[in-house]
Amino acid sequence: MPGAGGGPRRGAAAPSQRARRGGGSSPMAAAWRRALRAARVPCRGACAPSSSGSASSSSRDEVLQDKRARILSRGLPKQKPIEGVKQVLVVASGKGGVGKSTAAVNIALALAANDSKKEVGLLDADIYGPSIPKMMNLKGNPELTPKNLMRPLKNYGIACMSMGFLIDETAPVVWRGLMVMSAVEKLLRQVDWGQLDYLVIDMPPGTGDVQLSVSQNIPVAGAVIISTPQDVALLDARKGAEMFRKVHVPVLGLVQNMSVFQCPKCKHETHIFGADGVRDLAKTLGLDVLGDIPLHVNIRETCDSGQPVVISQPQSDAAKTQTTREEAQLKSFPWSFLLQLCHRAEGKEGLL
Repeated sequence: MPGAGGGPRRGAAAPSQRARRGGGSSPMAAAWRRALRAARVPCRGACAPSSSGSASSSSRDEVLQDKRARILSRGLPKQKPIEGVKQVLVVASGKGGVGKSTAAVNIALALAANDSKKEVGLLDADIYGPSIPKMMNLKGNPELTPKNLMRPLKNYGIACMSMGFLIDETAPVVWRGLMVMSAVEKLLRQVDWGQLDYLVIDMPPGTGDVQLSVSQNIPVAGAVIISTPQDVALLDARKGAEMFRKVHVPVLGLVQNMSVFQCPKCKHETHIFGADGVRDLAKTLGLDVLGDIPLHVNIRETCDSGQPVVISQPQSDAAKTQTTREEAQLKSFPWSFLLQLCHRAEGKEGLL
């Protein structure tokens, strides 16, 4: 019933209903048309543009696309180099437990051992599970500079920074993604790295917030993907490689970790995790295999004791990789696949 104040008659459509039925001229319908055109979704019914406007639809689409591109470009983060750092090398893996941190530690040490004039830093970007302090035999809190920057802790000539220096060894980090990204930003920007030729970043497993934050906010010379040969690890390693390609970080190559186990008594070799899985993946992705790292007790023992194998046993079989034919002349150097990275810099700027 109509009220005394002149309410709507029975059966009369409410304004919102009229807009839905014949919304060709309503502001809501016009907004939907603009959104759908920008997304290139074909309109039907009330959303469809009238025939009178079809002649200028192409020009309107171009204007909308240009506007959208400008908005998106403003929203993209701009990469800013880390002060004093020449090259950033990230060591990543799709899956945890494949030896990525072990590789990152020995990569940093091998880069320094390859050229005593080079300054190398190591950043532990695994906020939830920092392991660099243990592997590098470092404890304590970083000191602050007069500019309120954290000083990295040093051992074996490598400047190291990790969340493990800032929290108790047994304390879990229970943070959401935004807090993790803020912590990574502080470890990158609020540290007095000095003058570094290489900063090796030990990334957390997966393809999440940290990987995206690092890749988009600082220029990265290249990524090294670590994987074991079994299919379960290779699935995630492939995702990691594809992620870096999408964010325009060059993938320098793959490293096959735990490639073979040799019995210390009879010297019989067993491929516990399979053979050549990483090589097959590298062929599929069109990437290089930088080398193979054996499954050896020395590698585990030396990292647990804070004396990585490249430093403590540089001439041992565990410290040397089973290199490809092209790298055979480099076999005397520990973890010699790293020289392939260094040699790419000859005559060029950086690693690439």
